[in-house]
Amino acid sequence: MRNFEHGGNLYAAMREQSGQMTDFLDFSANINPLGIPDSVKEALAGALPYIIHYPDTEATELKMAISRQYGVAVDHITVGNGAVEPIYLLCHMLKPKQVLVAAPAFGEYERAARAGGAQVRYAYLHPEEGFGIQPEKILQQADSADIIFLGNPNNPTGTLLTNSQIRVILDRVKQQNTLVVVDESFLDFLPDDSSYTCRSLLPLYPRLVIIHSLTKFYAIPGLRLGFALAGPDITALLHTAKDPWNVNSLAQSAGVAALGDAAYRLHSREFVQRVKQELYEKLTAFPEVSAFAPAVNFILLDIKRTGFTAGQLRERLRTECVLIRDCSNYPGLSDTYVRVAVKRPEQNERLLAVLRKVIDER
Repeated sequence: MRNFEHGGNLYAAMREQSGQMTDFLDFSANINPLGIPDSVKEALAGALPYIIHYPDTEATELKMAISRQYGVAVDHITVGNGAVEPIYLLCHMLKPKQVLVAAPAFGEYERAARAGGAQVRYAYLHPEEGFGIQPEKILQQADSADIIFLGNPNNPTGTLLTNSQIRVILDRVKQQNTLVVVDESFLDFLPDDSSYTCRSLLPLYPRLVIIHSLTKFYAIPGLRLGFALAGPDITALLHTAKDPWNVNSLAQSAGVAALGDAAYRLHSREFVQRVKQELYEKLTAFPEVSAFAPAVNFILLDIKRTGFTAGQLRERLRTECVLIRDCSNYPGLSDTYVRVAVKRPEQNERLLAVLRKVIDER
């Protein structure tokens, strides 16, 4: 079976090196480098007395906050224990026979599909095309697909599709009743998502589902919080399938506070756009490394000219307490691809210095 290991496994690094969490710089998980908003910390402290009670099964306040922020009706929203939960629920309930994934892509699309009994096919993206997703190439393999998964922005490549491009796919597969799942989990990092989000298309396409995470942008992955947007039929299906208490009280309170923090959103977008470009330019100055232009807060690197495999570089950097994502377990990527998150400037400088050191030592 394929290895579905993810980034962000800081606990494993701590165990293997007998270190503390503060010893490591974790570039393996794509989390907002500004950290948890103060508004969320305050909300969590205020919510602690309420954990003596069961959480709101309808997550009413959280849904209202999502509705206000993203301009969708409350009855189109299903909150989840992370963005992964609705992905698994869809595959569990719909029991697709064939699933098509634009690859390389987030591994849980495939894992959820296989857990639901599906066969998985890949529409491979190519480095010579900047790993861009071409609608026509997706459609060439879409005839028998029950579900198509698209990451937008795609993880780990960081590439984007416009909503016009996605609409081409939606129009062509409409007659065959294919479900198109668009994962917009990293879209919050864009200064303006209006050309990319599919939220306005939901009333037009009943077989469109949008997946969204709140943990990346608001730096709360340990709380597990996400949601799905869909038409009435799919939303009803998700509500039928989910655990009634799938999102705990602390996560609900954190989500409401985060979505109400406009200042944090603005600062984060400005900060990430500036710092990611600085890191990208410095990585492109390494003659041994090919960096792919990032749209959001992570950068894909081809390191074959370093002489390291992805696994070797990951292990060598870990001895320096720097963690990166080995991308060799992504279908469509060889063992010379790694991904690094964008962090604060001084942390990025540490990554660059350690990377230069280990390449020169080889």
